[in-house]
Amino acid sequence: MPAAPSSIFGTRLKEARLEAGLSQKQLGIEAGLDPFVASTRINRYELGIHKVDYTFAIRLAVVLKVPVAFLYAEDPELACLILVFGRLPKRKRTDLLFHARTMEAGS
Repeated sequence: MPAAPSSIFGTRLKEARLEAGLSQKQLGIEAGLDPFVASTRINRYELGIHKVDYTFAIRLAVVLKVPVAFLYAEDPELACLILVFGRLPKRKRTDLLFHARTMEAGS
């Protein structure tokens, strides 16, 4: 049974935040939250207590330097692919897509 979307978002958010080396407060402030509530708000997003609206999710993704789709990906392997793809330069993205389509056609 897949996890609830809010917990998936929270898991991915925490994963990206830790990889970026940011505290909850730092992430919140850099994404535009008031410093007084930043830590608590990010904590509640990570725990799945509060849901993030898509516009703010985009701001979080920008600060974390991850594609916003990464934050919503249910499958861990898909999340990894989204992250890798999002970090590639345009030319390599095209190559990866070509390779993936070739693999798909051969299966």
